[in-house]
Parts: sequence; structure tokens; C-alpha cells
Amino acid sequence: MDLHLAGKRALVTGGSKGIGRASAAILAEEGCDLLLVARDPAALETAAADIRGKRQVRVETLPADLSRQDEVERVAASAGAVDILVNNAGAIPPGNLLAVNDATWRAAWDLKVFGFISLCRALYPVLRERRGVVVNVIGAAGETFEPSYIAGASGNAALMSFTRALGRFAQKDGVRAVAINPGPVATDRMQRLLQHRAETELGDPERWRELTATMPYGRPAEPEEIGAAVAFLASPRSAYTNATVVTINGGP
Repeated sequence: MDLHLAGKRALVTGGSKGIGRASAAILAEEGCDLLLVARDPAALETAAADIRGKRQVRVETLPADLSRQDEVERVAASAGAVDILVNNAGAIPPGNLLAVNDATWRAAWDLKVFGFISLCRALYPVLRERRGVVVNVIGAAGETFEPSYIAGASGNAALMSFTRALGRFAQKDGVRAVAINPGPVATDRMQRLLQHRAETELGDPERWRELTATMPYGRPAEPEEIGAAVAFLASPRSAYTNATVVTINGGP
């Protein structure tokens, strides 16, 4: 299926690895030029070089810490004519109410929650001009309210509400806002979270692979399975999808 994305420009945060990198690769496959944003310059360039080697599209990189407002503004000023914004950066650490201290909670929300919101605000004039699309990659914890991931669950729930409200606001300008809530995805972050859980439940972090047996189909999702949904939702093929959240968790 041709998604009619050729010639569009997509900004992907957290674009150096995991879901962000997979989303960028699929958008490039559909003909999008890319601006990849993440903190690590070397990882960004590795991801960009891989995409450039496979697709005839323009791939730029911009190292930035999106937990800082001045960095958000710098990215927005450098982004150019963006048609698609994929907010994906951010990893909120696990822990219950008493385990996550204020500093950790605030730092995690500065990057993921306020990072998403601030970049949407900063880029909205461009998105309005180009009748663009925002795709927020959030996380299924916002629906399951797991006490052992309280900072992530509450932050994700806030971003779900933000996406729905933004989509309703943006409709008048021809802009769409949608979100994806992935369940477990085979990324380095998932491995770290499962190691933490395996240490707690099984007494051995190296037994983390045993925990995947209880997942739907006995496995986590592949990053490309989420990236394909990002590309579809961002495309004109999904032009009537707005102010909604799509859950991709295998149907537990």
C-alpha cells in the first residue's frame, strides 16, 4: 500500500534506537525526508547512516536534550517545514510511590511528558501551515495503572488526555493528533525493565526472558510493528483518524 508520504518531512524524537529508529526507517521507506533527534550524537549518526544506505531520502540529525525548554526551542527553530512530528523520546523509570523520589519523577516527566507537550506547542505554527500530523508514542501503562510503574502510568495517562485534547483543538486548523500505546516491545529498555522485574519476582535478573512467555503470542512486539502503525497513522490513508489512542499490545 502506497501511504502517499513521499516528499513529506518527518521529525522523529528518540530516533536513534528502538521504536523511534524503526519508525524513521519505515517513514523513509515511504519516501519521507527525516530529522532525527536524540541526546546521543554518535547513536543518531549510526541510525541516520543506516537509513541513508538503504533509502534515497534526506536524513538529518540534531542532538538535543528535550527535557530543557531552550533545547526544545532550538529544535523547533532548526526543524524547517515539518509535516509529521513523531514524539517518542523519553523513558520513565519503574518504581512504586515510595521508590521514585521527587527528583527522578520530575526529570522523567520533563523529558517525556513536558517534552512531548513543549515540542507540539513550539512546532504548532509550522504544523498548522502544512496541515500536519502529530503521532505521540506513549505506552500502555497509561491504561493499566500499574502501581510498580506509577510515574510512567500517570505520565502516560496525562499524554493520552493531551493527545485527545490537542486533536480536538487542532481539527479547526486541519492538523491531526493521534497516539499509540505500545505494550511490551523488544527494545533495550524493555530488557532493562524485565530484568528489574525478574530480580524482584524471580531473584535473578538474567531470567528476564522467562517473563516473555506470558506475553500474547509468547513474545513482545517488534519495533517495526509499532513503526508501521506510526507511518500509517501519519499518512493521508488515515486522514480521518484524529484525537484517538491506538493500543498495540497483542490483546492480553
